[in-house]
Amino acid sequence: MKTFLPKTSEIQRIWYEADASKFTLGRLASKVASVLRGKHKTTFTPHMDVGDFVVVKNASLIKFTGRKLEQKRYHRFSGYPGGLYSKKLSDRMKSEPEKVIRDAVFNMVDSNRLRKDILRRLKVVASDKHDYPVQKEIV
Repeated sequence: MKTFLPKTSEIQRIWYEADASKFTLGRLASKVASVLRGKHKTTFTPHMDVGDFVVVKNASLIKFTGRKLEQKRYHRFSGYPGGLYSKKLSDRMKSEPEKVIRDAVFNMVDSNRLRKDILRRLKVVASDKHDYPVQKEIV
């Protein structure tokens, strides 16, 4: 038997839709990362970008377990003394719920040269209205 390697011209990408109101953050992020990477396809190849597009709707309605809204914090550091900034998950959900999901999926995707191209195919919408041509739904 020969090993099958898909050519870049043969890769067909379809659009998936995930409703964030049905999932908790981690479960949604792992499913979305798997589809973006292409692991659901029989033609999956680790060193190639064979994944599909994913639209996540209702980002502002995502569920959290436990007391994450009060306890989970996002940190960023400017590099200067006293430059550590911290924000609660509840505050971040009010101002930028799309970024919370994007960051969770970012951390689920392998950190290699394909990561930037993979994350370009992720579209996150705070409401349930969007103009993307969805073909299937992530369950």
